Amino acid sequence: MRETVITEICRQKIIAIIRGADEQQALAAARALYEGGITLVEVTFNQKAPETFVCTANAIRAIRDAMGDQMLVGAGTVTSVELARMAADSGASYIISPDTDEAVIRETKQLGLVSIPGAYTPTEAKRAYNAGADFVKLFPCVGDAPAYIKALCGPLNHIPFLAVGGVNADNAADFLKAGAVGIGVGSSLVNKKWLDDGLYSKITEEAKRFVANISK
Repeated sequence: MRETVITEICRQKIIAIIRGADEQQALAAARALYEGGITLVEVTFNQKAPETFVCTANAIRAIRDAMGDQMLVGAGTVTSVELARMAADSGASYIISPDTDEAVIRETKQLGLVSIPGAYTPTEAKRAYNAGADFVKLFPCVGDAPAYIKALCGPLNHIPFLAVGGVNADNAADFLKAGAVGIGVGSSLVNKKWLDDGLYSKITEEAKRFVANISK
């Protein structure tokens, strides 16, 4: 299963990030993304609201149960071993973090899941990869991020980077051309207002635009 997930991330290249959604919204968003051609989705834990962790786990489970043959779902903002275990129990296939936490990386690998920790500097990226990361999430992508990725991928071309933060449909291809193997996209694709207003067709439209732009 791990190798399948790794292959799909490299092939599909876009992980859509769902934040602040309840179970029904997350499932509806996942269906809208699928209609737009995106088959990788990350549902994030909100660290400011631990009381919502169970809701997030339920959203992951709902997507996995309803769309397991269509979507690969992962958990985001996983900052502890306990959250990694909760995500695994809910059916997450990959674990994404904003930072490099070696304990989370080890636990993710022991659970048989794909590990995607966050890093920004060359030292952090190398540390994450050496700890067992399957991909390293370059986060946050700010400023002239594609140029930074290109520079980073020179000496560290053995590390598969995912670019996250500041990615939109217009610049998505720039990150891939710079050397990233994939991108993570949040509010510019799964907009919270669209979720709250039930405008899932807009998510589908934007997903199609992302897919078209990275295919050029």
